[in-house]
Amino acid sequence: MPRIAVDDNKRMNLRIRPEQKATLVRAAALKNTDLTDFVLQPALREAAAVIEAADRLQLSERDSLLVLDLLENPPLANARLRAAALALPATQ
Repeated sequence: MPRIAVDDNKRMNLRIRPEQKATLVRAAALKNTDLTDFVLQPALREAAAVIEAADRLQLSERDSLLVLDLLENPPLANARLRAAALALPATQ
């Protein structure tokens, strides 16, 4: 499970070489935006794509068909499943 970074301040420090920073500052100026927005927007897009890919399960066609078949034709409950269902607390 990935670690969640919790930081209660609104700063993030990056160590980059001066020529890298100069390139980013120049590109931000050419886009008429500040350095923070120039760096942050693509990073947020990439973060959203990474999170979406991690949250989505992609099945092969064979596995998709198997899941659909199991949903349409569920197997009968075995003794362990029935015992587990009986052990659940009663709902009010």
